[in-house]
Amino acid sequence: MSAHPGTVLIVEDDAGVSRALSRAVRSLGFEVATFGTGEELLESPISDHPAVLFLDLHLPGLSGAELISRLGHSAPQLRIIVMTGRDIGGAREACLAAGAASYIKKPIARSDLAELLVD
Repeated sequence: MSAHPGTVLIVEDDAGVSRALSRAVRSLGFEVATFGTGEELLESPISDHPAVLFLDLHLPGLSGAELISRLGHSAPQLRIIVMTGRDIGGAREACLAAGAASYIKKPIARSDLAELLVD
């Protein structure tokens, strides 16, 4: 199992989901940086080579879809995995078209995380 180098970024406004996802990612051997909003991520210094970004689709303020667009310009190499608990029609297609690498539904099993974090 070969892991991507760097820190896993998580943008999730539900503190309980963020904690659970962080624990699961850490248990797989990764460092984690969490953010409650897209604005927090954009305002924070992040590692030069993050492994991946787990991005909640439905966020207060800047939406997940808007954040994908902004990151596509500022960090085009960043692999973005969109997660949602409310799958609405057309969202998957829109996120993938905007540049997300994957679109998954919550809750996320640890085995699914492992697959998303390895080559």
